[in-house]
Amino acid sequence: MSKFLFTALLTAALAAPVLTASAATLTAQQQKMSDCSKQAASQKLSGQPRKDFMKTCLSSATPAADSSGAPSAATPPATSAKQTQQQKMKSCNADATAKGMDAADRKAYLKTCLSSSPAN
Repeated sequence: MSKFLFTALLTAALAAPVLTASAATLTAQQQKMSDCSKQAASQKLSGQPRKDFMKTCLSSATPAADSSGAPSAATPPATSAKQTQQQKMKSCNADATAKGMDAADRKAYLKTCLSSSPAN
C-alpha cells in the first residue's frame, strides 16, 4: 500500500509543474483572443455586435491591446451602424482623388473629412 501511495504522490508531484507551465503559457493568438474578449466585455457587447467586433479585432494585424489591457489606437469601432475608420479613410481618399486636389488642399480636405461625423 505504501508503495502505491509513494508512486501516486511522485506522479502527482512530477505532473503538477508540467500542467502549470502549459496552462500559463498562451500562444500569441490565444493572447489576442483573450485581449479582444476583454475589450468586448468592457464595452458590454453581446450578440451580433460582439461577433462583429471579435471578427474585426482578431483579424487585425496589430495587437488588440497593450500589456495594460488598454485598447490600441487601431481598435475598430464596436458597432456596425457607424462607419469604420478604414471605410471612412477610403471614402475621403476617393472623394479627394475625384476632386483632383493638389497636395496641400488634399491634406486639408482629408483632415476635415476624417474628423467629421461618419456618413451612413
